[in-house]
Amino acid sequence: MLQIAATELEKEESRRETEKQNYLSEHCPPLHIPGPMAEVQELCKQLHAKIDAAEEEKYDMEMKVQKSTKELEDMNQKLFDLRGKFKRPPLRRVRMSADAMLKALLGSKHKVCMDLRANLKQVKKEDTEKERDLRDVGDWRKNIEEKSGMEGRKKMFETES
Repeated sequence: MLQIAATELEKEESRRETEKQNYLSEHCPPLHIPGPMAEVQELCKQLHAKIDAAEEEKYDMEMKVQKSTKELEDMNQKLFDLRGKFKRPPLRRVRMSADAMLKALLGSKHKVCMDLRANLKQVKKEDTEKERDLRDVGDWRKNIEEKSGMEGRKKMFETES
């Protein structure tokens, strides 16, 4: 079984190699060197000169971009400094009654009194029967002592009837 797998791997590898060769032959034609070695060196020098010129242009453009970004940062800093020169007063918490606030908003026309506590209604608590019973009973120990023994049972029958 291992031998079969090994042969399959070899076949796969050889197939990939042939596919690679075919692809390279189709898409990358072979290099034709024109004439002697001196011409090839001259061609390389020309290509290097073009590369150097392109690199110089790239460097110049990068420097222009850096310069303009620096100018933008400086202008933003100046703008921030100008904004900071005009101090805004610190806001404080003001405690003011409702009357004083209305007087400040409406001026001297304000005649309405906003005393909210005066407008509140007072509610009297009604005595319920349970509360009266609890008040009348008083201390629970006395109540137990009174009901204990025969006299207590007698009093219970007398009060119920």
